[in-house]
Amino acid sequence: MAKPTIKELLTTAPQEQTVEVLGWVRNRRGSKQVAFITVNDGSTIHNIQVVVDLNQISEEQLKEVHTGASVRVLGKLVPSQGSGQAVEVQAQEVEVLGPADPEKYPLQPKKHSLEFVRENAHLRARTATFGAVFRVRHHVSYAIHKFFHEEGFFYVHSPIITASDAEGAGAMFRVTTLDLKNPPLTQEGEVNFKEDFFERPTNLTVSGQLEAELMALGLGRVYTFGPTFRAENSNTTRHLAEFWMIEPEAAFYDIHDNMDLAERFVKYVIRHVLEHCADDLAFLEKRLLDEEKSKKESERSPMPLIEKLNFVVENAFERLSYTEAIELLLQSKPQKKNQFQFPVSWGIDLQAEHERYLVEKHFKKPVILTDYPKEIKAFYMKQNDDGKTVRAMDVLFPGIGEIIGGSQREEDYDKLKRRMEEVGISTEEMWWYLDTRRFGSVPHSGFGLGLERFVQFITGMGNIRDVIPFPRTPGNAEF
Repeated sequence: MAKPTIKELLTTAPQEQTVEVLGWVRNRRGSKQVAFITVNDGSTIHNIQVVVDLNQISEEQLKEVHTGASVRVLGKLVPSQGSGQAVEVQAQEVEVLGPADPEKYPLQPKKHSLEFVRENAHLRARTATFGAVFRVRHHVSYAIHKFFHEEGFFYVHSPIITASDAEGAGAMFRVTTLDLKNPPLTQEGEVNFKEDFFERPTNLTVSGQLEAELMALGLGRVYTFGPTFRAENSNTTRHLAEFWMIEPEAAFYDIHDNMDLAERFVKYVIRHVLEHCADDLAFLEKRLLDEEKSKKESERSPMPLIEKLNFVVENAFERLSYTEAIELLLQSKPQKKNQFQFPVSWGIDLQAEHERYLVEKHFKKPVILTDYPKEIKAFYMKQNDDGKTVRAMDVLFPGIGEIIGGSQREEDYDKLKRRMEEVGISTEEMWWYLDTRRFGSVPHSGFGLGLERFVQFITGMGNIRDVIPFPRTPGNAEF
């Protein structure tokens, strides 16, 4: 039988039965007669208290029981004499499996800054905050797979190494086996990629969308869920060089089907987390409230964490066009009082402050914007009859702005080819993508959701580096 976790022990009826506790010491306190050892194994935000009678187990036997040490405790599960938990363990045996020198172990039981803990990312899963964050991340990931399976989507694996740039962004990581000190050159003095492993320039992928489209135009409904990479030299709280993307694509879906899917999707996942991570969310909400006490009111979250999540689940998303949104922003008080940092006019790429105004102040519910100017959107989006806009859609959330970006894809071969030529994308290199419009093309749609941005929204963490175990950012590839 599997060894019981602390989460299971804390919900077991205490009948003085003998149990085994395995975990890491969070804290130790006590007197000359009794020692109280707080143990956690990562299965729950809650610790279990081990009570040691020093008349039965000597101080000498406990000399290595310090914060960070791993222990095995054999004892009786009894009703707790203290507040905060229903049960505790009266120790009969305490074995230190792995000691932790209290002079050197960095995560002592005191308040540490997130920056300090980030520098010790190899140990931060042992802290209450990051244990909660990574358990939530697990449940988000599980719910994503569960949702798409129930919706009849097939999980496909798009390539991580690719020769295409799905977004036309250019900020990509090069993949090569060439000798960087002495690369082979062509007669023109350029690097000769014919000598490279793939015999052409290749990069780490920025998106699995284009490959997902190919699979959808045969399997019907598919989704990718994998790592993507952007070589943007951006040191902000919102950017990572390596992150995970969820990208569904569905044949015979128009823009309205796509919006419906996106709304069902985020509500399903958040509802799952609210149901299965209640204790972790309650802890993270309290952490956020404590953290924001020192901030100006204007810089605080618009609502408490759990209320914010219920806000998304309980409200039907407002749907309007980009043009209608611009008109609302132009008539808004912040615009008339020059309170927006970025100016508002038709054709701009909306900033987070504009998106948050629409969600938090005007509609007071999540918003889906559609029909953006084609000049600020990707080449593959379906062109509207007005010649100016495309059938794009962005889902906007409180506190963050855009959380999902997607569109109906252009299924018309001639229009797609013409648009690729307009923006300088090689139609020869992308022949395989155009082929899907030559052979049995159909209307189809999809969207992308960054897992880390979503987990950041759900947990209330202010820095995206704190919702992925080992963040990759400019100048940082530690661990």
